Amino acid sequence: MTEKEKMLTGEIYDANYDKELIKDRYIIKDKCFEYNNIKPSDIEKRTKLMRNILGNIKGNFLIEQPFMCDYGYNIEIGENFYANHNLVILDANKVKFGNNVFVAPNCGFYTAGHPIDSETRNKGLEYAKPIEVGDDVWIGGNVVVLPGVKIGSNVVIGAGSVVNKNIPSNSVAVRKSM
Repeated sequence: MTEKEKMLTGEIYDANYDKELIKDRYIIKDKCFEYNNIKPSDIEKRTKLMRNILGNIKGNFLIEQPFMCDYGYNIEIGENFYANHNLVILDANKVKFGNNVFVAPNCGFYTAGHPIDSETRNKGLEYAKPIEVGDDVWIGGNVVVLPGVKIGSNVVIGAGSVVNKNIPSNSVAVRKSM
């Protein structure tokens, strides 16, 4: 089994030294660099390049610059998707957004995780679990969604939240303020 196959099945894999994965990341990071340096008003050019970056796009979308991801081919967005500035998607596994999803600035979706055992972690090994976001979801600013999380439909995630558990449909999830 290749490291890429291990990555996509949620097994421990070598992210740091596998030549295929390193090559894939450089290809997409170059494309993200190009995307982030397109004139913001050139929506047509931005849209065309983003269609080349992401794995699957269904319908209308707008992703503000800057945008970063690890592989691109593991990201799927539904109809009417909007993401504000500084969206980061670490897509070592699938990240699927439903229809009518709106993401505020400075949000991160991280499928990658690292072993607690330092000896294993220090070898550059990690795992990746998919993230799924349903339809009609609003994600507030500075939200982080961690590996393996499923967010249902008709959900609001409050600004500053760290989502480390599944969120059922028809809910509001907010980090308690201090």
